[in-house]
Amino acid sequence: MTGVLASQQLEAMISSGAISAKGGFVEGQVQPASLDLRLGSKAYRVRASFLAGQGKTVAERLTEFEMHQIDLSAGAVLEKGCVYIVELQESLRLPNGILAVANAKSSTGRLDLLTRTVTDGGEEFDRVPAGYSGPLYAEICPRSFSVLVRPGMRLNQIRFREGQAQLSDDALRALHETIPLVDGSEPLFDDGLGFSVDLKPEQGDLVGYRAKPHAGVIDLDKLGHYEPSDFWEEVRTKNGQIILDPGAFYILVSNEAVCIPPNYAAEMAPFLAMVGEFRVHYAGFFDPGFGYADAGGAGSRGVLEVRCHESPFVLEHGQTVGRLVFESMSERPAELYGERIASNYQGQGLKLSKHFK
Repeated sequence: MTGVLASQQLEAMISSGAISAKGGFVEGQVQPASLDLRLGSKAYRVRASFLAGQGKTVAERLTEFEMHQIDLSAGAVLEKGCVYIVELQESLRLPNGILAVANAKSSTGRLDLLTRTVTDGGEEFDRVPAGYSGPLYAEICPRSFSVLVRPGMRLNQIRFREGQAQLSDDALRALHETIPLVDGSEPLFDDGLGFSVDLKPEQGDLVGYRAKPHAGVIDLDKLGHYEPSDFWEEVRTKNGQIILDPGAFYILVSNEAVCIPPNYAAEMAPFLAMVGEFRVHYAGFFDPGFGYADAGGAGSRGVLEVRCHESPFVLEHGQTVGRLVFESMSERPAELYGERIASNYQGQGLKLSKHFK
C-alpha cells in the first residue's frame, strides 16, 4: 500500500478513528488525495511563531507566548502582520506506518495568508510523524491583507502517505513520455520537474497582480465578492520582464500547462538552485486529475505566489522558478480533481483567489 492515500482510504481512516473531528466531518472535506482541515472556535494571538519541540505540547508553549485569546464564534479579524495559533477541529491517531504532510490550500496562498500546521512535540512545520496521536493546530500570519475568519473555515489541508512515494527523475522522464506532464519545450528534470514563469501572454500584456499595501479586510466566506482593484495592482509588461520590488507580493502564472495523471499527486516546491533574490511561495497540493484532459483540466497552469527579498530583482519570461515533485498514489482516487466535485481551479490560467470577482 505504498504511496499517498486516496480519498476512499481517508474515509476508511475516519471510520477507524485514525482521523477524528469535533462534531464529525462535512461534505467535500475529503479531497482526492487530501483532507481539508477546519478552524476551531478559539484563536491565540502570540508574540512570535514557534514549534512545540520534543516532549512539549502546543498548549504548554502557549503559556509562554500567548498575548490574548480571541473567540472566533461570531467571526473575528486576524490582523496583517500578527501571528495566531488556532486549534483545528481535526485530530489524529496515526498508525505506525503512516505519516502526514500539511500545506496551505490554494486560496489561502493566493491571499498571502501564511498558514502552517503545528503538532505537539513537533520540530518541523507541516510535518506529522508516523504514529502521531494528538491535536492539530494552525499557525496563521496574514502578510498582505487582514482577514475575517470563523470556525469551520478551511485554510490548510493534509495528505497521508505510507512508505516512500516520491518519483525519481528517471521515473518522471518515463512517465512524461507516456503522459506529458507539462507542455512546451524539453522539460527540465532536477529533483522534480522544473517549470518557468509566463511573462509573454498570448493575448494582451497583463502578466500578474501585486498586492496593495493598505487594503481592507477580506471576509473569507465571501466568494466572488471583492473588486480586484481594491486589493491588487495589475502588473503589465510588453518586453517579457518585470522588476520585483523588495517586500512586495505578486501573483504570477507558470509558462507551462500542468497535468497530474490519476495515479499520481504533486506538490509545487521552490527550485533548488539559487535563481535570484526572491522566493516563490507555493500553497496547496496538486490532486490527481489536476490539468488532466479527461477530468476537464486541459491547459491548467500553476499559479505562482512570489515575494521579493532584500533587493529589486529582474524576472524574465521563461525563467525557471520552481519544480513539481510527483508522488505515486497508493490507489487511484474514487473521484479525480475537477471530476464531479467542486474544484475551483481546474483549467485555470492567471487567476486570483475565489474571493474576487
